[in-house]
Formats: sequence, C-alpha cells, structure tokens
Amino acid sequence: MTRVQSWLTNILRWFDSNAGSDQLDIESRQFNALRVLPFIALHLACLLAFVTGVSAFALGFAVAFFAVRMFAITGFYHRYFSHKTFRTTRGWQFLFALLGASAAQRGPLWWAAHHRHHHQHSDREEDLHSPHHGGFWWSHVGWFTCDAGFRTDERRVKDWLRFPELRFINRFDALVPAAAAVLIYTLGEALAAWAPGLGTNGPQLLVWGFFISTVALFHATVSINSLSHVWGSRRFDTPDNSRNNFWLALITFGEGWHNNHHRWPQSARQGFRWYEIDLTYYGLWLLSRLGIVHDLKPIPETVRDETRRIDQQRGNRP
Repeated sequence: MTRVQSWLTNILRWFDSNAGSDQLDIESRQFNALRVLPFIALHLACLLAFVTGVSAFALGFAVAFFAVRMFAITGFYHRYFSHKTFRTTRGWQFLFALLGASAAQRGPLWWAAHHRHHHQHSDREEDLHSPHHGGFWWSHVGWFTCDAGFRTDERRVKDWLRFPELRFINRFDALVPAAAAVLIYTLGEALAAWAPGLGTNGPQLLVWGFFISTVALFHATVSINSLSHVWGSRRFDTPDNSRNNFWLALITFGEGWHNNHHRWPQSARQGFRWYEIDLTYYGLWLLSRLGIVHDLKPIPETVRDETRRIDQQRGNRP
C-alpha cells in the first residue's frame, strides 16, 4: 500500500471502521496520528468554552448527559455486552447500545471484545492497556490510538454478531455521536429562541453538553485501565494487579471496585459490601423493578463469605 492509499484508508476509517480491515497491522502499537485526528479534535473543541461561555443550563445538561452515558457504558457496554450479567429485550439492548455509542467510545462489539481480551490476559504482556506494560499514558490513551487497538476481534463476540443492528452501530461507530452532537446543537438553538431566559444557545450547548461532557466521560472511563491496576487496595489475591478505589468508584458509578470485579466478573454488582457504592448496580436494580432488565446475576454466597472473612481478618467493617 502506498502512503497516499494508507492516508485515504485511515480517513475512511473515521466513517467506516471496517475500511481496509484486512490491511491493519494488528500487532502494531505505534501512534496512528491520522486515524485519531477526530479524537484529538474532540479535546481541542473543549477550548471553545472560552468563546461560548457557560450557563447553568449548559452545565447541568453536560452533567446529566455524562451520567446517562456513564450508566450506558458501565451497565450495558461493560456488565451486559462484555459479561452478560443480566438479560434484557432486543429493543432495550438496542436503545442502550445507542446511548453507549453516543459516548464516542466506539461500538459495543469492539468494546466488549477488547474487554474480554483484557480479562483473559489481565496485566500480562498481551493486555493492550495494562499500565504495567507501557506506563500510565499508554494505558490511559495510547492503546486507543494504535492499529492493534482498532480492530474488532469478532471471534470474541460471536454471541452478539447475530444482531445486525449491533453490527451496524459497531461498523459506523462515528454516526451515533455525530447525530448526538447535531441534536444537541439544534436543541441549544431552539432554547435560545423559545426559552432565552436559560442563557444558552447551540454553540454553547454543543461545547458543554457534548464536547466537554464526552471528554470527561472518556477520561473517567479509561481511568479504570490506567489507575485501577495501580492505585487502591486489594481485597482478593487475583492473578492480576486490579485494585479497589473508592474515588474511582464514585466517578465511574461503581467500576472502581475493580479488584472485586476481577474476583467475580459474572456479578451484576461490583460493590461487594453494603458500603461500597455502586451506582450502576442501583440503576440496574431499578430497571429490573421496572421490568426493563431481568435475571441480575448475584454475588455467589461463597464469594460473599470470602469477602466477609477477609474483611474481618483485616479489621474492616463487619
């Protein structure tokens, strides 16, 4: 492939992640600047806040959209698509796949395939985003920018390939966040005309409600890669370096109980004790009461007993 062809293929991948998939060097961990220009542009666009200013409505919208999409990522991209810790209907599955995709963290099949690979090889050399084989910045964002991290390994998500709507979202993974950005801009312009007292407009709501909210969501999510295998406590002697961290659990809605998760990834709940706040599980429990999800997989009694025994031995809360 010539250099020009390589450039064109990388640009095409902005719109179609399957473009030139047979030409990817799945072993390459080199930074691919051209392919990740939209990711860089997303960060730079946050600086437009100095031009648009801020309003209480724009800030509140940003926080709300962060929370909704965080739940979609942690509850569905992670606990549902990656680990199948509960069940739901095809319609709700599709809706939450759309919400997760609006976070600009690629498609649900790509996300699940990489996460399943992570659990199989956690903190070993094959683990693409281990901080113990590349350092903080590599595990935080570097792995995301190389060809080895781009391909969806369909062998790991054969259980989801039978859903054409999921394959479509996964292939055209830029479509949903782009549509979300357009809708948010349109909402801002409509509010400027119909509710000027809110003090917002299209550009401002786009910057805060999409750009800043999305960037904050991305860095909160990937902090589990870069920090939860370095910073925190280890209740269980798992074969990796996963750790529990209260602060990360707060900002990621429960994902910071990462050592718990690596001890028993099949559970819909990652906070194993009552005082381990797990907002995602509380949300899933509420959805189960509403009949939207069902069959939440519990923490096995043997693991509960092990948790209590370890905590008692260490003098932690009963």
